[in-house]
Amino acid sequence: MSWGTELWDQYDTIATHTQKGIDFCERFTHFLKDRCSIELKYASELKKLVKSYQPKKKEEEEYQQYSWAARFWDVLKELHDLAGQHEVIAENTQGQVLKDVQSLISEMKQQRRKDLQDGAKVQDQLKESLAKLDKSRRNYEKAFKMAEKATDDYRKADADINLSRAEVEKTRNMMMIKNNQCDESKNEYAAQLQQTNQHQRDHYTQQMPSVFQQMQSMEENRINKIKSMVKQIADIERSVVPIINTCIDGMVKASDGISAEEDSKAVIDKYKSGFPIPADIPFEDLSNSSVIDTSNANGTPKNSLDNRKGTVSDKKKNRKDKKGGGGLFGIFTSSKATINKIIGLLGEESKEDFSDLPPNQQRKALNRKIDEFKKEIARETAEREGMLKMKDVYVNNPALGDPNALEKKIEENAQKIDSLQAEMRKYQGYLANMDAKPSPVGQRRNSLSDDSISQSSTNMEMSQTSLPGQPPVAANEPEVYTDEEFEEEGAIDDEEDHVGEFEHAEGDFDEEGFPVIGTCRALYIYEAGNEGSVAMTEGEEMFVLEQDQGDGWTRVRKHDNSEGFVPTSYIQCHFYDQDEV
Repeated sequence: MSWGTELWDQYDTIATHTQKGIDFCERFTHFLKDRCSIELKYASELKKLVKSYQPKKKEEEEYQQYSWAARFWDVLKELHDLAGQHEVIAENTQGQVLKDVQSLISEMKQQRRKDLQDGAKVQDQLKESLAKLDKSRRNYEKAFKMAEKATDDYRKADADINLSRAEVEKTRNMMMIKNNQCDESKNEYAAQLQQTNQHQRDHYTQQMPSVFQQMQSMEENRINKIKSMVKQIADIERSVVPIINTCIDGMVKASDGISAEEDSKAVIDKYKSGFPIPADIPFEDLSNSSVIDTSNANGTPKNSLDNRKGTVSDKKKNRKDKKGGGGLFGIFTSSKATINKIIGLLGEESKEDFSDLPPNQQRKALNRKIDEFKKEIARETAEREGMLKMKDVYVNNPALGDPNALEKKIEENAQKIDSLQAEMRKYQGYLANMDAKPSPVGQRRNSLSDDSISQSSTNMEMSQTSLPGQPPVAANEPEVYTDEEFEEEGAIDDEEDHVGEFEHAEGDFDEEGFPVIGTCRALYIYEAGNEGSVAMTEGEEMFVLEQDQGDGWTRVRKHDNSEGFVPTSYIQCHFYDQDEV
């Protein structure tokens, strides 16, 4: 189909249609610009969103501890990558499609202007030819009318008898002239008509079809270019789809990596203090406090020492109340303070050996500190090896450098490594002491003097009045006081020490002092290397006399009636109160 043959008479319509095509290309350009702007803005908003919800530097460690937080962080990373793909779409669209459209518009405007100029020129030529034809036709008409009038005049003169022969001849000559002029005009008109018809045929069959064909080719080229650009836009988006799908797959993988069980375990590992559950509150039988020992000649109450001990205990209790740590609620206060220290809410620095932390957290902190020293030592060792290699190179080739210049650095590096190793050994010692050292309470129980044992025998009757399953007084943890409190209670220090020995002496008796509260089986071989501990073989059955008080040691009695402490992690315990439940 050709516009030149089918639309030979629609020149103005074709000119308007091609202008609409250029207008569409300009609108398409605005569309691409807006699309790129939206993609860039969307990518920017996504990145801003990721930045807003990305964990702070101090929160990164906590995000790595829990699967839900770590995987959410992974989702944010994938979302950031996805935003980058939208930027790629905008950049490729701007760099490829938009430039092509702008170039196409410029070419179409130039081509259309040239085609319209050619069409106007051809049409002007046809109009000029038609004007000539019209002029020749009018001349012919005028000449024909004058010739016809001259003929009529001659006929009238020839019929008029009153006119002379000369007048008649004159009229005849005029007729002949007019007829000749009419014939010339007629011939000129015929020639012009033939020329105009030929020009008109050429105009509608060759010249204008050529112009129309050029405009048709321009329009078809525009349409094909638009088709190619639309496909190019789709290809640009399709090229990033695999990466976007990878980002989405990463999000799905991140969701699959969330584990409630692992997170619950992580919470336990992070916040577990290692302290035992508080024991039952003992029953206080006030009726025994007024019993008088009749065997005492001075009539002193049998439990006068206990009264004094009670007085000291009351003072200790008051001191605890001042500190806010006395009584049952002090347990929870202490635990809360400990947890706050663990999670860093108090902002106070821990002790060097982390002894202010619960056992579990102390062990983790020491291991973490040791790992830091190992990494630092490895880094310094690698640096030392590099300097030694460089020194060898300098020795072999002095032109490269002075080997003596590295001696000071190597010496400083060696000193630094030694210092780091010393620090690491110190923390390894802290960890070894924590794992192997018996409880201070156990040491004090087994280092009592004969005098304290003889004093405790006078109070055996009172220990027999304790409730079944009640832990001995010596099982309590030793109290630590500040310097200010120590000065305030300086008047009763000697009394406290004496009563403390009396309290711990009670724990050295068999069934009455430490009743059997369960059984245990040794999981590993243990050689007693400290005072107060007992050796055991793998699979050996023993009686449990006292539960682990948070120091990692359990008091047991073997079948040969020997008693002592063994590591809690080396045994498997079964307590009788579990059967009652």
